Amino acid sequence: MALPQTQVGATDMLSVSNLTTSYGLIKALNDVSLVAKEGQVTCILGPNGAGKTTLMFTLAGILKPVSGSVQFDGIEIAGLGAPKVLQSGLSLVPENRLVFPLMSVRDNLMAGAYLRHRSKRIEVENDLEKMYERFPVLKQREEQNAGTLSGGEQQMLALARALMSRPKMLLLDEPSVGLAPKIVDEIFAIITQVKSEGMSIVLVEQNAIKALQVADHFYFLDQGRVSFNGNPNELENEDVIRRAYLGQ
Repeated sequence: MALPQTQVGATDMLSVSNLTTSYGLIKALNDVSLVAKEGQVTCILGPNGAGKTTLMFTLAGILKPVSGSVQFDGIEIAGLGAPKVLQSGLSLVPENRLVFPLMSVRDNLMAGAYLRHRSKRIEVENDLEKMYERFPVLKQREEQNAGTLSGGEQQMLALARALMSRPKMLLLDEPSVGLAPKIVDEIFAIITQVKSEGMSIVLVEQNAIKALQVADHFYFLDQGRVSFNGNPNELENEDVIRRAYLGQ
């Protein structure tokens, strides 16, 4: 398998080599290799059923791979399990938000810092205030149950909850799914802002046009394999979308 293309001038933060993850006898990921660089947005495109969410779950430690390597910040994390992966600095914002619906907004945010809130309570409280500054609507809804928020508000909560862990890299799985166009614009504006502050991001997204506007590099995943990858600035977006979604 050909090695992924590399970009000059940035350090590889995440390096995936020959990763295979299965559900029983079905290979959802088959010999996947890719890199995500520090301070950049690496986008994963592909049709439904291509293995994108399986990839994110494997990177986050929720699924254990059959074989292959996942190096994050110089440490092998494949198969470590979600708590240790999170502790290493890799934080997942899952598809469909998956907030804790019967917990308050504040408790959801505090759950994001559960690995450090006992030993660093003042630091965590300061981070909580920063989240409220970044997402004012969450401050307004602080005592409200997360399940009563709108879809866009839940997406902001899920993102803020992930940031409460002070990650080195965010895994964003379909952040725009099910949201109105105006809210999608707001979410991608937040992604752009977080990136500008130095955050490294791996972004899975069906909205290829939006994704390629913020991506530094992209991979196309099809039937569990990386079929091509490239730099959005070197390609016509419409051509990328045709090849990605229409097989042309």
